[in-house]
Amino acid sequence: MIDIEVIGLAEPECGEREIELVNAVLQAARWSDGPMLESFECAFAGWVGRAHAVAVGSGTLGTWIALRALGIGPGDEVVCAAHTWHQVAQAITLAGATPVFADIDYWSGCLSAEKAALKIGPATRAILAGNTNGHPAAWGPLRALADAHGLKLIEDSTEALGSRYRGRTVGSFGDVAVFDFSQPSALCTGEGGMLVTDDEELAHELRYLRQRRLSDRSSLSVGSRVPLQAGMSELTAALGLAQLSELDARLALRKQVEGWYHEQMQSFEGIKPPYLGDDVDEVHWMLYVVHLGKRFGQSARTQMIDDLRSCGIETAAYSHPLHRQFFYMNTGDAIGRKRGLLPDTDRIGDRALALPLHTQLDADQVRYIVKTLKDTATNVGAGAAIY
Repeated sequence: MIDIEVIGLAEPECGEREIELVNAVLQAARWSDGPMLESFECAFAGWVGRAHAVAVGSGTLGTWIALRALGIGPGDEVVCAAHTWHQVAQAITLAGATPVFADIDYWSGCLSAEKAALKIGPATRAILAGNTNGHPAAWGPLRALADAHGLKLIEDSTEALGSRYRGRTVGSFGDVAVFDFSQPSALCTGEGGMLVTDDEELAHELRYLRQRRLSDRSSLSVGSRVPLQAGMSELTAALGLAQLSELDARLALRKQVEGWYHEQMQSFEGIKPPYLGDDVDEVHWMLYVVHLGKRFGQSARTQMIDDLRSCGIETAAYSHPLHRQFFYMNTGDAIGRKRGLLPDTDRIGDRALALPLHTQLDADQVRYIVKTLKDTATNVGAGAAIY
């Protein structure tokens, strides 16, 4: 056994640049809404390829603000997946609108355009789709669906920094796209997020609703709409700007870790190579996720997580589908009580297991993780994990 205390699921990397920029803020006169924030917004917009970026306190707050800016609230419906970065989708509820859960494409894990179409009704105002665990959604069909019904398309790219679809980086497909920078994001600032868009008028509204700024003190329009206190501090922006400057290099290192996983998984009977959908150019996984076979259920996966932890490896259930969480099981049409309406979501939700993926891992640790996973799968399920 490798001499370690624990191999973490995600471990953010802090280098000299992070320390340098944070120290610069600590020695400055402004710790909020200052030049570091503006620099981070400008640099991130350029990296994604969007005209505007608006930094926010979290992806949840950012999505809430985006929904408000788009005029979506009580009485409106937003079609989304239950298998998702749930903090972002929960913003629909916070905005007073109703999330309408559609099933996913089993192979990509992303919202299916065909299944989303079945959920569109008179009250539908938007589609919220994510790039699940780094794999881009089918943005061509999703955009066609949104345009055909006159809906807004909101893109959650939290899990997919650097992934590419039809030659474009994720975050460039929605009318507005949201990123969250908490762990296990490849760009990690502890907390925080970013909204990106090409719509200048929308960007202006996003900034207005984000927070009341000092420059608004003399504005006669202040109070016409109530903003949140949901901005990003200079300290967080300094971390973000430093992380962004090294992001391409860190994504390349994460690709190396993926390669070690792929190599070790070749001897794992039944494991299918990672899926790459049509029109997808590149995938940067957020975590290394394996799907356990039918012989494994939710309780077996929980036992595997416990066994792996006892061996010094942190793992996690990849998704806790929203439609099966208590709040959503007891509101609306209580879809969570009707198992089988989202079969592919349930299938992945019960058996997806997330393994560590970050730049601190080496080849020996990955070899140890996969070997221990094999042993645990045999002990718990009397066989290897399979798709």
